[in-house]
Order: sequence, then C-alpha cells, then structure tokens
Amino acid sequence: MTKIIQGDYQKLLIDIKERIRSAQYEALKKVNRELISLYWDIGALIVERQKGNTWGKGVVEQLSADLQKSYPGMQGFSARNIWYMRDFYLAYSKNEKLQPLVAEIAWTHNLIILDRCKDNLEREFYIRMTKKFGWTKNVLIHQVENQSYEKTLLNKTNFNKTVPEKYRHQAKLAVKDEYTFDFLELGEDHSERELERAILAKIERFLKDMGGLFTFVGSQYRLEVDGEEFFIDLLLFHRKLKCLVAIELKVGKFLPEYVGKMQFYLAALDNLVRLEDESPSIGIILCKDKSKTIVEYTLRDSNKPIGIGTYRVLKTLPKELKKELPSAEQIRELVGEIK
Repeated sequence: MTKIIQGDYQKLLIDIKERIRSAQYEALKKVNRELISLYWDIGALIVERQKGNTWGKGVVEQLSADLQKSYPGMQGFSARNIWYMRDFYLAYSKNEKLQPLVAEIAWTHNLIILDRCKDNLEREFYIRMTKKFGWTKNVLIHQVENQSYEKTLLNKTNFNKTVPEKYRHQAKLAVKDEYTFDFLELGEDHSERELERAILAKIERFLKDMGGLFTFVGSQYRLEVDGEEFFIDLLLFHRKLKCLVAIELKVGKFLPEYVGKMQFYLAALDNLVRLEDESPSIGIILCKDKSKTIVEYTLRDSNKPIGIGTYRVLKTLPKELKKELPSAEQIRELVGEIK
C-alpha cells in the first residue's frame, strides 16, 4: 500500500476497532441490565410467595437445586444467591430513585454495597461512584472499608468560591477529608521525604486511592520564578477537570502558612505551566492532623482553589466520624449530582 492509502487504512482500522469496543461495551451493559432484572423479578416472586407463609432454609435449597438442574449451564442459582435476590428486592423495591441505578453496576458490586452499607444515601453514593469511575470489585471493597463516603462529605476546601460552577462538584469529589495509605508500609514516625519516596514506589495504588482520575506528572516538580527555584512535592493531572493538581506533603499538623505557599505554587503553575485549554490549577495539602476551625479561617479569604486533607498510614478511623456528617438534605444534594 502507498503511504497515503496506508494512512487512511490505519485510521479506518482504528475507527472500526473503536466501534467494536463500543458495541461490546453496550452489549455487556445490556446483558448486565437483563441479569439484574432477572434477579429482581426472582426476588419479587419469592417475597410475594412468602406472604402468609413461613419459608425456611429447606424450601430455598430445594428451589436452588431444581433451578440448577433445569439450567445446568447457568450460574447464580445457589441458595445463598437466591436469598440475596430476596434481600436485594426488599432493600430497593420501595426506593424509586435507586431502582434504575442498581442495574447500572454488576451483581457482585451490588452485593458488596447491599451487604456493607446500611443507609440508602451511602448506597447511592457507592452505586454512582462505581458507575462513574468503573471501580472493580476490589477497588469498591477498598473504598467502602476506608469510608470514602464519609471522607468525601467531610472534605475541607474553598471550591464553592474559587472553582467555576460547572467543575465545582467534580472538584469536591477529587479531595477527601482523610486518606488511608496503609499500603505504603510506613510506621507512624516518618519524614516528609520518606513519605514521598513510599508514594512514588507505589504510585499506581496511590493514584487509585486519590480517586482514579489522576495521572502522574512528576515529583519535586521544579518551578523557576525570577531566577529562584521552587519544588512541588507531587504534581498530578486530573483528567475530568483537565487541570494540574499540586500536592504538598506535611508530616505534622496543618499550619496556616502552608496555604500561602500553595497559593504561590498555583499562581506559578497557571502562569508558567498550564496550557490554554486547561482549567486553573488546584492545590491539595496533605497533613498528619488538622484543626477544622483553623482550616476554615485560613481558606476563607484564599483566592486559589485549595483543599486540606489528612492522611493515615494505618487503617484506623475516629469513631466520631459519622457525628460530623452534613445534614441528610446536604448529603442528598451532593450524592444526587454524581452522574
């Protein structure tokens, strides 16, 4: 083939492959929706038949055996799974908002959320986030265990006044109140440099814990301003927001002066590094501890988008976390905006 024909052919091949992938994805989604619909209907039939009757373990085991015998090539009819179908229907049958959402994620993901989340708002959060970010089963389990729901609702930022409205919600989802980095295998006592090295050694896992839409740009990212050098601990890029994200690592408690330094970094990034089609840069300061009141006062007059989070290297969480959650109406507003 000539170079021109070969070039056209390669473009044709890429376009066709993309169309095939799209068709495969849509087919998988359709199969999943049909499977969830089937399990929903089975659960509904069992609930209906149970009215006025006492069904014990033996009846469901017999039903499981008969279904597996009738459909030998079809999985999913174990006694345990049939009980899950019943519980699944009971959990969502009276919730018109969640009914269509559960068909958008896999059955295994639904079971994790059903089993580990007892509140409908929490379930809605994880259903929407799983759909939005394509979380695998293991990633979903990790997010639930690390209480991403609570940590996202509690995050401390000034995004309401510094981020354009169309990006504001996505920006809030990009910053958590607290991160658990137990995979770093660090002790409680470590330096900022040791923390950075540990993150770089497991950068892929770190990016997943940060939310799944970040890509790595560099560490100790060099900025030169008026002949002087400055270095940002970590520089990421958020694919959805299309913006640079500067991260500063602090092994102690949050201090107000950290915000001034971050504002400087963001101004320099926007002027020297940011491309024309990119959104203004965002800063995240990760500390070992913080006073929420001091954070609120410090961010009140800041004109750059900055979020303050804490991190832990061990999987321990304060018991009073749930007591600090926003009101139910505020939670519904935030969760409902996840598309």
